Amino acid sequence: MDTVKFTAMKDGDKADYDLLHPLEVEYASGTADRLLTALVSLDETLSGYQVTRLGHSLQSATRAHRDGADIDWVVSALLHDIGDIFAPYNHDEYAASILKPFVREQCTWVVEKHGDFQMLYYGHHVGGNQHKRDAYKGHIYFDDCATFCERWDQSSFDPDYAHEDVAFFRDMVRAVFARDPYDPAVIRPGERVPLTSAVA
Repeated sequence: MDTVKFTAMKDGDKADYDLLHPLEVEYASGTADRLLTALVSLDETLSGYQVTRLGHSLQSATRAHRDGADIDWVVSALLHDIGDIFAPYNHDEYAASILKPFVREQCTWVVEKHGDFQMLYYGHHVGGNQHKRDAYKGHIYFDDCATFCERWDQSSFDPDYAHEDVAFFRDMVRAVFARDPYDPAVIRPGERVPLTSAVA
């Protein structure tokens, strides 16, 4: 396989970077499938719950889909805990960073902050701040994150809930990550889209 000539990036020339660019584009095109593989590995993380992290993620996305959420919300719900694998102390920020170039700002913000919002349900049991979400009161996406957590996140630890499998969501994930990164028509800063067909 051809390789660049340089051993320090500052020494590369146009030919080197002409070689790299299509390889980087090709690699980036596989992001969705790598994420789906990582999602499956959530089946082996964080014991103690009645469902695995994969089961929780599939339940969350299934609830979003059944609520009539759009593709940005469904994929965000599916991947909101993907950071648990490598970033257990900031899994929400990790997941949001992955999603940020490809979904609405609204969804990225909700995924990034959902850990703080989830504290409402258990913070007082672990010596944490149950009302950590209050720091974001008045934010345009505050109610969206509260609804995301109430309807799709905190409720998705039920071993009896019949959820869809990974294959059901595969084409949605591929469609989202096939978008042009940071496309203004996708990111839509400051715009709110209902989480469900019934919730504004």
